[in-house]
Amino acid sequence: MTLSVAFRQDFAELTLDIAFDVPTAGTTVLFGRSGCGKTSTLGAVAGLLRPADCRIEIDGTVLADTASGLFVAPERRRIGLVFQDARLFPHMTVEANLRYGLRRAPAGTIRFDDVVDLLGLAGLLARRPHTLSGGERQRVAIGRALLSQPRLLAMDEPLSNLDAERKAEVLPYLASLRHALDLPILYVTHSLDEVFRLADTLVLIDAGRVVEAGPASVLLSRADLPIARHDEAAAVLLARIVQHDPARQLTTLEAGGCRLLVPLQDAPPGTRVRARVPAREVILAAEAPHSISLHNVIQGTVRGVVEDRLRHAALVEVAIGDQGLLARVTPDAVARLALAPGTPVLALIKSMAIEVLPG
Repeated sequence: MTLSVAFRQDFAELTLDIAFDVPTAGTTVLFGRSGCGKTSTLGAVAGLLRPADCRIEIDGTVLADTASGLFVAPERRRIGLVFQDARLFPHMTVEANLRYGLRRAPAGTIRFDDVVDLLGLAGLLARRPHTLSGGERQRVAIGRALLSQPRLLAMDEPLSNLDAERKAEVLPYLASLRHALDLPILYVTHSLDEVFRLADTLVLIDAGRVVEAGPASVLLSRADLPIARHDEAAAVLLARIVQHDPARQLTTLEAGGCRLLVPLQDAPPGTRVRARVPAREVILAAEAPHSISLHNVIQGTVRGVVEDRLRHAALVEVAIGDQGLLARVTPDAVARLALAPGTPVLALIKSMAIEVLPG
């Protein structure tokens, strides 16, 4: 089951020439700097933009095809939309806003009570939008979109107008949506933190073109992609909790055939998680060190080395099992360790440097 997008559109400042095919399962994140074409791509999928040349298909259903003259109207595409501003009806209560999404919705499996529980809205139903925080308003907007029984939920930077505290409030709800309702999500952002927490599939867009598209865990460990040059660059390992050691205040994760020790987690063994490992926190070594505080010494193989001239640094891609890490080191370190594709290497990572996120 796939989302297939191909379109071309000329604007005054930019020509978009977008093409990608991604699985519809989970969350697909469109990532890139402001003005690169992310929102226009979402608009083309939702039918808000009618490109001069396009073909857009979701799970075998063609929504637009200029070659045959087909263009399905936005209201018939069954795509739930959530924007930067909540766009709630100010004269309606939260419950009335939510039920508005049900009015013209086709029969579906997403129930009112389930959405209220999933988004934590039970205590807000009698209130009006002006009495809600920004994060609460966005949760209501998401709920209204879900209750329209969409085949796909499209979200255009829904957290960009929120402060850090409100973002932290909403992000766990967004993470739970990925699998709780088995609903495909197309998500636009320029925030790497949201990529780390939400993306199953990643589409990197720059200046109106798709740079690369694929599994987020794979693309985030690629040293040759522009995303690796961000200050917050990090690999995200798909992992599961193996065991806890309360006496040592540590939890063991298994990721890519390797074991990682992280601070004690509040989740049972077997829980699927994501382990975010910042590139700046990975130390590379040719030999195992002795008598040091860090717990994680991981055997790996260098897959690639890319110079980062702006930071006078190098980005090293390291394969560990069937996954990968990214390390930012000095060019001198590359020379001293003779790092090159195929070189065996040890990746040293502090337990405290690994952020464990919901899987």
